[in-house]
Amino acid sequence: MTTVLKGQSGFLTGSTIKIIAFVLMVLDHVHQMWAHAGAPLWLTMLGRPVFPMFLFLITESFYHTSNRQKLLLRLLIASWIMQFVSLVLGMYLLPNDSIILLNNAFATFFITVLYMLFYEIFKGGVKEKSAKKIAGAIGLALLPILAIIPVMTAAMAEPPNVWLVRILLFLPNAFVLEGGPFMVILGLAFYILRPWRWAQALALLVLSVLQFVIDPASIQWLMVFAIIPIFLYNGEKGKGMKNFFYIGYPLHIWILYIIATLTVG
Repeated sequence: MTTVLKGQSGFLTGSTIKIIAFVLMVLDHVHQMWAHAGAPLWLTMLGRPVFPMFLFLITESFYHTSNRQKLLLRLLIASWIMQFVSLVLGMYLLPNDSIILLNNAFATFFITVLYMLFYEIFKGGVKEKSAKKIAGAIGLALLPILAIIPVMTAAMAEPPNVWLVRILLFLPNAFVLEGGPFMVILGLAFYILRPWRWAQALALLVLSVLQFVIDPASIQWLMVFAIIPIFLYNGEKGKGMKNFFYIGYPLHIWILYIIATLTVG
């Protein structure tokens, strides 16, 4: 069994992929903020591979980290901060009916990493033939799914309890996420299939085709082009940039939103 680690034939480090993904992400969000003003569609088309690229990098981070609980906590706190600031900015400080400020990839990454952890617990239970550990892993895996119930209950109340919904959404669930359940499934597939680069690419291809079949009008299937940087990854982390995404991701969205709101409205 070939392990995807150092010594691969690619020439892109994790840091290089991160920078490429970040640039494409900024272009995508430029379209998001100025779509109502006529921003060209090709900007967001270029951004479709970004989510799979970051999911791939999160997979590598989870595999290599010495403290998985700390990674989970960091993603959860980042999702809380982003949701709170975006809520205040988009609904109270600078409301804009033309732009929906719902971006929070941190929540998606949190749920994805959570399922990676559940998978490891489940695998350990199978290896140890521990019914207790297996049952515990399955029970824990159900929590992000069941977490949607109180959200839906509050949303379907008459009248809908909007504030309760907003509060409940601070705890990420497996359904109300940027990118949706598809991205969580893709991230988990990346992790499970990590020893085989070709299998990771195949998983991305299958989900891209499925995305097209489900919604032919959507351009999300273009995420398939993330296969290119994934195959060119050489297994090297590259330069530090530990907090690059944690700071740059929310900050550039808020800056673009403010500029778009003040200049175009």
